[in-house]
Amino acid sequence: MFIDEVILDIIAGTGGDGCTSFRREKYVPNGGPNGGNGGKGSSIIFKVDTNLRTLLDLKYMHEIKGKKGQNGMGKNMNGKNAEDIVIKVPEGTVVTDLNTNLILADLTRKDDEVIICHGGRGGRGNYAFKSHSNTAPNFSENGEPGEERRVKVELKLLADVGLVGLPSVGKSTLISKISASKPKIAAYHFTTLVPNLGVVKTLDNRSFVVADLPGLIEGASNGDGLGDKFLKHIERTRVIAHVIDMSGIEGRNPYNDYLVINKELENFNKKLLKKPQIIIANKMDIPSSKENLEEFKKNVDLPIYEISAINNKGLDNVLLVLADILDKEEKNDLYESDEMESHILYKFKEEKPFTIEKENDIFVIHSDKIEKLFKMTKFTDEGVRRFSNKLRRMGVDEELKKLGAKEGDLVKILDFEFEFTE
Repeated sequence: MFIDEVILDIIAGTGGDGCTSFRREKYVPNGGPNGGNGGKGSSIIFKVDTNLRTLLDLKYMHEIKGKKGQNGMGKNMNGKNAEDIVIKVPEGTVVTDLNTNLILADLTRKDDEVIICHGGRGGRGNYAFKSHSNTAPNFSENGEPGEERRVKVELKLLADVGLVGLPSVGKSTLISKISASKPKIAAYHFTTLVPNLGVVKTLDNRSFVVADLPGLIEGASNGDGLGDKFLKHIERTRVIAHVIDMSGIEGRNPYNDYLVINKELENFNKKLLKKPQIIIANKMDIPSSKENLEEFKKNVDLPIYEISAINNKGLDNVLLVLADILDKEEKNDLYESDEMESHILYKFKEEKPFTIEKENDIFVIHSDKIEKLFKMTKFTDEGVRRFSNKLRRMGVDEELKKLGAKEGDLVKILDFEFEFTE
């Protein structure tokens, strides 16, 4: 089964909790703190496996969840880091964060890998908090939550040349003649339901990859036919080869076929029209093709190459031409830097790393930083005091007073409510 798009919830592992522990040795009445740190939670990594051709393995996952790091222990023993989870994907896999619509990864080479979600760091044990002013800290941290993302994983095939055209123009026959690919071929439309890749070798021993892209009809870019599923596979190709049925035996005008396909390419992604294009005039063995070709040449200013795929005529010349174009055409990245999350620079400065809203007489604090701090806090007496001091230094108490908060008013962080104390 050819699967080229899945939606996944990715949740990296939480860090292990730090340990609160003190030395307990005979004849050592006041043993110091010796609680170790927790281990790191597992990160979720996507890595290219060249043996894969589809995203079928991910189709039924829905959610990928990392493991929690081991908790810290006494005697200053740190917990083990959880083993990272490596997800194998085919070459050409694109991962997009659905919340930001930024590209997290474009994996196009063997063994390419990227961390999609980082595991949380382990919480610090009480030994880590020992200082001159506090020689016996009686608190430790919970592990940091792992990153969470909802992502779209897409496969965009790696091919040098994309064969495009309306149904029954002979794309499948052509790729079957020039490569070892064996697509289904029959005398009806939409016999090809998945893209076919074929490795082509020219007479002078150059080679490249050709993709037969099915399902293109008028309205494909809007979801008609199968084209909306497969147009994305054209984005990686360096050359677009229009396969045109010059015979007109389907009752269509060859020039109109060309206009329809180019319009769908433009509607899907205007950048596609900037790629080099050639015309492969197929079915030239049929008598009506010559006359139609002469009429076609009056309207199209592109290189045109005559072939009969079924009779294996003209194919070697077309392959040499395509190889010449590819020799001159550089491989460019599919995405601009401003589409990639790794290149986005957040230059703005927040006046406050939090917001506070009053909802039904409750002051609700919204802040990723404070929520993470809250999750990592163990609410012992000392832990509460430390958490309160951090909020105070961040300006939360001052902001609450400005908003009219008084002693005893309720303050909410996540699903937990507290009383405000001045």
